[in-house]
Amino acid sequence: MTWQIIEMDKALEKNRKHQNVDQRLIGKVETGVGPTVIFTAGIHGNEPSGVHALRDVLSGLGLFGDVRQGNVYAFAGNLSALKEGIRFHERDLNRLWTLDRVRQLETGPIDTGILDIREQYDLYQELQRIIQTGSGPFYFIDLHTTSSRTIPFITINDTMINRRFSLKFPVPVVLGIEEYLDGPLLTYINELGYIAIGFEAGQHDDEIAFKNQVAFIHLVLKETGILPGKSDLRDYADELAQQTKGRHDFFEILDYHRIQPGESFEMEAGFENFQPIRKKERLAKSNGNAVYASKGGRIFMPLYQKQGEDGFFIIRKIPQVVIWLSSLLRFIRFDSFLTLLPGVSWMSEKKDALRVNLHVARFMARDFFHLLGYRTKQKGNDYLVVRNRERAARTSEYSEYL
Repeated sequence: MTWQIIEMDKALEKNRKHQNVDQRLIGKVETGVGPTVIFTAGIHGNEPSGVHALRDVLSGLGLFGDVRQGNVYAFAGNLSALKEGIRFHERDLNRLWTLDRVRQLETGPIDTGILDIREQYDLYQELQRIIQTGSGPFYFIDLHTTSSRTIPFITINDTMINRRFSLKFPVPVVLGIEEYLDGPLLTYINELGYIAIGFEAGQHDDEIAFKNQVAFIHLVLKETGILPGKSDLRDYADELAQQTKGRHDFFEILDYHRIQPGESFEMEAGFENFQPIRKKERLAKSNGNAVYASKGGRIFMPLYQKQGEDGFFIIRKIPQVVIWLSSLLRFIRFDSFLTLLPGVSWMSEKKDALRVNLHVARFMARDFFHLLGYRTKQKGNDYLVVRNRERAARTSEYSEYL
């Protein structure tokens, strides 16, 4: 078994705000067989707590007994941004993983004049090496924090394997954020068919965010079979459950305020993540004008930092009956019948995207496509394209673990 933890300056270790993280690999444990878990942290340079948490957990794994199977890799994301304590330099590393950009990474050349793209290339090489040579099934876990106060929560692309895995943790789950964001790392991973979840632990510099990261990492290792079944991690689960007050629901996004280039945006003070809001409640200022809630629901990820283009989201709880119905419709592949309708056709032989005539789409609400796992990603003059990652999901590879 290979066991490697990258050492760091002890003086820097005590300051969990910002540090000179100069190596991509945070640590690794390799047995050569069993599931492989790949953690990433510090994709945004002003979110260092996940880096510290991974180092702490990996260095203490021996306390839980021998790791008899499985492999664990932990990588820091934007090293140069972590060093400066900024979200990114010129390009958000968590918005660079579009299909076109990944093709450039595969074929080159890349724009080495932009630090964030160089960081992406290096991280891409590490991930590809593990995927091509490692043993499966693969689990990808991306650790984050937020600029607002928040309870811990999970974000996932809406596939059934992601849902099943996220249900193992006592925190809320937000579905479908990929419909609103272009190029997140986990969306790229999901297109490869693997389980991929994001964990938001708390506010950036809050000590509880670090503790939540530690708790969640331990629980991931237990649920993937890396830690022995006899490991008693109830305290970690209880820590997360107490903060969420037992809230273990699925949520979906209703609305999104994207900050445009040149826009002066400022959230109204005092909003916390998941806080209930009313329709027409004042939420922010854009170029000096008030921004009001278009719908009632809950505020999600309000932006309280200078960098970033995601002003806020509005979310709502998904009723349990809808979750059940969605699972049933996907199990029977109900979407296969949609192409019998006029104006609906598959985009390719992969059958992972539908082209829908807008005249037909008027009678097929967005919520209906969501039930089937489809998210709108492209719109033309007379059509829209909805994409589904269920067809790509490597469901059979996880049957022993979910």
